[in-house]
Amino acid sequence: MAHSRSCGVALLVEDEWLIRADMAAVFEDAGWEVEEASTGEGAIECLRNGQPIDLLVTDIQLAGYLNGWDVAEAARGVRGDFPVIYASGNPVNPKRSFAGSVFLSKPCCGTEVVKTACELARKRRMARDIEKKPGGKEPGF
Repeated sequence: MAHSRSCGVALLVEDEWLIRADMAAVFEDAGWEVEEASTGEGAIECLRNGQPIDLLVTDIQLAGYLNGWDVAEAARGVRGDFPVIYASGNPVNPKRSFAGSVFLSKPCCGTEVVKTACELARKRRMARDIEKKPGGKEPGF
C-alpha cells in the first residue's frame, strides 16, 4: 500500500536488476522514495550529485571496482553519517561495518529489509531530535 508521506529516500545498490527492481517496489509500497544504482560507482555518483539520501541498502558483492563496503565508506565520506543495510549471500567480515548499520544474510525478504530500514530511520530521527535539544546527549546506536 502506497503512503502519502515519504518515509525517506533509500539508495538501493544491487547489480542484479531483478532483485533491485523487486526491492525498489517493496520500498516504494512501504512509503519510501527510491534511488537505484547497479554499481558502486553509480551509487557514489548519485551521492555526489546531491541526491537526498536517508539510507543506503547495498549488496556487498557488486559488479565493477567497488564493493558494498567500499560504497558505504565512500558514501560516509561524501555525506557523513547515515544508516547502512548490507546484504550478502556469502560470509562477510563485519569489521568493515559502521555503527548504525545492519547486515542481512541473503536471501532475505523485502519486508524484512524494509522493516529494518524503518527501524534504522526511526533511530536516526530520534538521535537528531536529541542533538537539536539544548543539553542533548550524544546519540549512540
